[in-house]
Amino acid sequence: MIIYTLVDDTKKNQVLLIFSLIFYSWGGPRYLILLLVDTWASWWFAIQITRHRKQAKHYLLGECVVLLGLLGIFKYTVFFCSNFHAWFGIPKVIPQIVLPIGISFYTFQLLSYVIDVYRKEVKAQPKFWKLLLYSSLFHQCIAGPIVRYETVANEIEHRQVSQSDIYEGIRRFCVGLAKKAILANGCASVADTLLPFQQSALQNQAITGLWLGMLFYMLQIYLDFSAYSDMAIGMGRMVGFHYLENFNYPYMAHSVQDFWRKWHISLSTFFRDYVYIPLGGSRCSKTKFIRNMTIVWFLTGMWHGASWNYILWGLYYLVFLLLERFVYGNRLRSIGAHIYTLFVVYIGWVIFRFENGSQLLTVLAGMIGMGSHAFTSMQVHTLFLENIFFLLFCILACTYIGKAIRHLLPVIGKSNAIIYTIYTWGELLLPPVLLILSVLALIGNSYNPFLYFQF
Repeated sequence: MIIYTLVDDTKKNQVLLIFSLIFYSWGGPRYLILLLVDTWASWWFAIQITRHRKQAKHYLLGECVVLLGLLGIFKYTVFFCSNFHAWFGIPKVIPQIVLPIGISFYTFQLLSYVIDVYRKEVKAQPKFWKLLLYSSLFHQCIAGPIVRYETVANEIEHRQVSQSDIYEGIRRFCVGLAKKAILANGCASVADTLLPFQQSALQNQAITGLWLGMLFYMLQIYLDFSAYSDMAIGMGRMVGFHYLENFNYPYMAHSVQDFWRKWHISLSTFFRDYVYIPLGGSRCSKTKFIRNMTIVWFLTGMWHGASWNYILWGLYYLVFLLLERFVYGNRLRSIGAHIYTLFVVYIGWVIFRFENGSQLLTVLAGMIGMGSHAFTSMQVHTLFLENIFFLLFCILACTYIGKAIRHLLPVIGKSNAIIYTIYTWGELLLPPVLLILSVLALIGNSYNPFLYFQF
C-alpha cells in the first residue's frame, strides 16, 4: 500500500499487478503458470471473438474447453480416478494432484469475461497485462468474491480514491479480519472439538454435542467466508475498486430461495446468468424447468468440491427449492418460515462438512438419537458454559443488528450531542481496536483454518 500510494497514477496498475502476482506465488509459484495460461487463453479468445464474429461460437467453445478442461484436470482428476478405481479397479495408481489456490474463482471470472465479450456486453481488453490484473487482484483472487469484468472494467482504466473510500475500506477490512481471526476461528475450535473427523469419536459423541458442534460450524462457515469477502471488498475500496456485496445476512432469510439470494451472491448470479437462463430459466415447461434446476444445483455442488457429499448437498437444496416452487411456495410466513429455513440450512451444513459417508451417516443418525449416543456429557456441558456469551455474540454478528445501530446512531445524534459523540468516537476507534484484537488473536492462536481455500 505504501508503494502504491507513492507512485504516479500511471504506474499504479503495474504496481498492483506485480504485488498481486507475488502474493499469489506465495502459496505455490508453479501454479502462477496456470493463472498466466488461463488468463492468456481468455485474452486471446476474447480478441478473436471481437475480430471474427462469424466464428465467435467456435472461439467461445475453445475458451470453455481450455478453462473448464484445466479446472477439471486439477480439481476432479483424483475424484474420478478414485471412483473408477473403487468400481472397476482402474487405474492401479491414483495420481496425486494438488488443487491450485483460487482456481475455481479465477476460472469463473475469466469465463464470465469471455462470455460477456461474446454477448457484446463488454469490450475485449486489448492489453493482456490489464486482463491479468483483473484475474489476479490479490484482494479476491484466492477466496472470492467472483468479480465480473464489467464491474471493474472502468475502474481498471480510471479510478479515483477518496478519503471516504480509504476509511470505509480500512473499516471493512478490519471488520472482516476480526470476523475471521476472532469469531470464525473461535467457532472452528469448538466445532472441531465436538465434531472431529474420526469415526470412533463421532460414534461416542453425545447427541447434544453433535447439535452444538454443528451450530458452531454453521456460524463458522458464514463468519469465515463472509470475512474473506469483507476483507476483499475493503482492500479493493482502498485502491479504488468497488466490488459488489457477496453476502446479505443469509441467516435472516425466510425461505431457501431467499437464502440463496443472500448467500455467496456472486456464485449464485454466475450460475443464474451463464447456466440457468441460457438453458431456458423458468420460462419453459415444468419438465425443462426441473431439468434446468437439476443441472444448476448439480454444478453448484460440484463447484464446491470433488466429493459426493458436495453433489448431495447441491441436490439437497434442489429438493427444497422445487418444494417451495411447486408445493408450499407462498404458504411460508414470518417466524415459522425463518425457523424452517434455518433448519434446512443447518442440516445442509451437516452434509457439507463430512466428505466421508460413514461419518456423515453417523452424525445424522446420532442427531436423531439413533445408535448408542448419550444425550449429553460433561464435555458438552463445559464447552457450552465456557462459550455461551461467545456463541450469543456470534449469533448477533450474523444479524442486521450491528448495521442497524450504525445507521441509527447518526440519526439520533442529530438531536443528541452525547449520542453523536459516541458515534463519532466509535467510528474513529473501531478499526484500530479490531485490528489490534485480531492481531493478538492470530499471534496467540496457531489454529487458523481456511475453509474456502479448497475451492
